[in-house]
Amino acid sequence: MSDLTLEAALDNVYGSLRNGNEELDVHIAALKSVLTREGLKEAVFEPGRLAQNNRQGRKLMQSYFRKRGVEVSFAS
Repeated sequence: MSDLTLEAALDNVYGSLRNGNEELDVHIAALKSVLTREGLKEAVFEPGRLAQNNRQGRKLMQSYFRKRGVEVSFAS
């Protein structure tokens, strides 16, 4: 997974969210390693690409990812 790009890791997370969170923890771990490798502190998601683009859904996502060591923010 060392050749995984940040964009590909984010796409994997989006796909997992669309597919009922299938393998979400695996994709979060991969995203975390890409962020660490690239020296980034947070992942920025596009709200329009989320399965639940409402405040409750975004807050739930932030909480879930934070528990797995990934800070999440959303593009404006």
